[in-house]
Amino acid sequence: MPATVYVLNGPNLNLLGLREPDIYGHDTLDDIAGMLEDRAAALDLTIDMRQSNHEGHLIDWLHEAQAYDAKAVLLNAGGFTHTSIAIHDAIKSVKTPVIEVHLSNPHAREPFRHESYVGRAAKGTIAGFGAQSYLLALEAAARF
Repeated sequence: MPATVYVLNGPNLNLLGLREPDIYGHDTLDDIAGMLEDRAAALDLTIDMRQSNHEGHLIDWLHEAQAYDAKAVLLNAGGFTHTSIAIHDAIKSVKTPVIEVHLSNPHAREPFRHESYVGRAAKGTIAGFGAQSYLLALEAAARF
């Protein structure tokens, strides 16, 4: 049975393709899910893709990923990246490797986006490649 990689998406990512396409691109979350599912199959992995605008859901899903022995978690925490010590602590509390993912490059944007509580706890970060950031993160996860 293929290993599972959780792909967790935070606030406002349900609006991808509509929200600030000059920053986040025109791909929707469904488009990204399709690309990930295709690549995951080639890597003998499965994807469990989820999105929530609620911090607690992301924390619960991080715990669930460990409970179900997920291979890895790809996490685009959206705005929680820069504010959530609770998500930071959840990442630190699980053994499942977490890869922080961003469509844009936070360091090339507003100064408040330069701080990442997620990145401080994650195994690594991939950012700035649009929807390809997710695929690059999946490739990294496949090697764990």
